[in-house]
Amino acid sequence: MSLISSHAIIEEGAVIASDVEIGAFCFISSKSKIGKGTKIAQGACIYGNTTIGEYNTIFSHAVLGSIPQDLKYAGEEVELIIGDHNTIREFTLFNPGTAGGGGKTVVGSHNLFMGYVHLGHDVIIGDHCILANAATLAGHVEVGNNAVIGGMTPIHQFVKIGDYAMVAGASALSQDVPPYCLAEGNRAVLRGLNLNGLRRHIEREEIDALRSAYRELFESGKPLQEVAATLLENAASDCVKNMCTFIANTKRGIPYERSQA
Repeated sequence: MSLISSHAIIEEGAVIASDVEIGAFCFISSKSKIGKGTKIAQGACIYGNTTIGEYNTIFSHAVLGSIPQDLKYAGEEVELIIGDHNTIREFTLFNPGTAGGGGKTVVGSHNLFMGYVHLGHDVIIGDHCILANAATLAGHVEVGNNAVIGGMTPIHQFVKIGDYAMVAGASALSQDVPPYCLAEGNRAVLRGLNLNGLRRHIEREEIDALRSAYRELFESGKPLQEVAATLLENAASDCVKNMCTFIANTKRGIPYERSQA
């Protein structure tokens, strides 16, 4: 049985599953869909065509599905889709997609979004990510699985962040961060592998292969795309192939300090 405060405003047409909790002074739009076991604390607002999966915890004053902050938006039908088991803390703001970006902002499952995190329009977030307080993602940003973004870090539009990557707090990122890497600074540049994160999830042999590949890619002084192509063709490691494929497909470039070697 759902537990819904009599002080919540729920528009006719909203689809609310069983065991949902909705606190006082919440607003739920007519096009919202909320999965079972989800808890929405007092004062949170769910706007527009927003789908929220199961067993999410949404804290006070989160705003999900408010129209895109894009001057080209003209009222077209767009969506925000959120998976399962996410924790969305206070004063977060998630915008839906835009027609120019496919119309959808998509959030995976088992993520932690700390206070004041902003997801701009057409953002895609994978699973098991952590976005610390006041991380702000512009439109069309893509984040893989198991990534970490530190607090007070803005991410430029169209940037991609790979699986198991980390962007340190108080950085400013304007280029792509390959899987397994750590970026830091203003502007952020690669500082090495995200070893703390890798050791929790990846076997030692794969980490050793990534170390060797990282040195060849970013410290040898050779052309990055040529090295990535060679490694992609010859490497036995799936992680190395994943990193090199990401580099081969980058549109914004990789932020690393060129060696003088």
